[in-house]
Amino acid sequence: MRQKIVRLALVGGAVLLALLLLLAACGGKPDGPDGKESTTRSAVSGPAERVVPGAGEVTRLTVPPQYTNARGWEVIGSSPDIAVSHATGLLAYLERSAGDRYRLRTVDTATGKPGWQGRAWRPPEPPHYPKLATVTAGARQYFVTWAYGKAGDGMTPASTLVSLDLYDVTNGSWQRVEVPWSGAPAVHTSGPEIVISDGEANSTLVDPVTGTVSELGADELKYPKGCPACKQLTEVHGQTAAGLLVGGAREFWVRGGWFSRNVAPKGVDRGSGTVTSVTPGRVLAKWALARKAERAATHELWAVHDAATGRPLVSVECHRPAIEPGRHPQAVLSPSGDYLIAGNLAFDLAAGRGHCFEAEDGSGHLTLATVTDDGIAYGAENARDASEALSGAGLPVAMNFATWTTDPLSRNARLPGTEATGVGVFRWTDRQDRARLTGYPRTD
Repeated sequence: MRQKIVRLALVGGAVLLALLLLLAACGGKPDGPDGKESTTRSAVSGPAERVVPGAGEVTRLTVPPQYTNARGWEVIGSSPDIAVSHATGLLAYLERSAGDRYRLRTVDTATGKPGWQGRAWRPPEPPHYPKLATVTAGARQYFVTWAYGKAGDGMTPASTLVSLDLYDVTNGSWQRVEVPWSGAPAVHTSGPEIVISDGEANSTLVDPVTGTVSELGADELKYPKGCPACKQLTEVHGQTAAGLLVGGAREFWVRGGWFSRNVAPKGVDRGSGTVTSVTPGRVLAKWALARKAERAATHELWAVHDAATGRPLVSVECHRPAIEPGRHPQAVLSPSGDYLIAGNLAFDLAAGRGHCFEAEDGSGHLTLATVTDDGIAYGAENARDASEALSGAGLPVAMNFATWTTDPLSRNARLPGTEATGVGVFRWTDRQDRARLTGYPRTD
């Protein structure tokens, strides 16, 4: 079912003109003390505050030898989440201001210079930092922020909704979409549409280009024939270029497209595939080995699949854990898409090779968190997950895809959370409990 967005930020040329005339007559500002938010779809020009340009002094952190801390840029007061557009080199973050209002700001990662910025807005109650991500639809890319909570006009009982703000990365043009929702949502931005799901079989799709909303119930998922497990523990995992990606207790499929049983890697039980993570254009899945396989009782196979066709691109065997984890590691792609990491797994997609970092007894202590286009991945030994590794837990290491070996880093070295335009972005908290982003260029 297709329906138009609940509320658009721009309601028409005539209304916008009237508002501009009213503001000019009253001398008001879009973000005035009355707390009312602007209805414009344009980004705000002018310098962003609290950003140190690339030519200025920045804090010298201890970082991997692939980066120099002698120069760079710094942002003070950033949000927990950041997003990067590799197509434009822009990094986006949220800044909190008085009255529980938030503003999206951008920084050119190559120079550290402020880019366009959005206008301040207030998310649904209770106030908290909205989530931030990047979504790509065809040739267009957007920064998207979303928050879930209650909203009302004071005249009627507050209703719960997912509020999304979509910004074109090239110029900051903006629109808002509000989707009525009950219960904690799961929001997927693997593209080309934004998928909001209930963690089960029901979902809503938002087209970032038009703002159009589509609702899909469990009865519209086009379950594959002869797959009883597909209707058990059914979950929407996101979207691919071929359609909505759905999985059951075992086996997974694209709605109206390919089916895991028909694209299973060689040497596995074709009815055992499980989606563990989705990134733009790629699906990471684990499979049980065929029953007659030599290591079927102790190992399982991890494979990276092409999201559009389901075709397995590269795979590797890894010990089966004694206790199944409650949450699998999230896959991370390098900017070029040549490398993929997830926990103690690493894949060179260009070379068609994979590696599982584990001891002979199957114990794995390495968690990889970031991967760059120069074939280096960063992580930590004895860190439980990527967020712990990035926050300084464990023993920091760098893994080289050329040799498939790890090298220890300085014990207090900080790891880049991402890299863009040859600049590593490091997130840390200063003594005044302010979140900072520091960008250091590569040494080469």
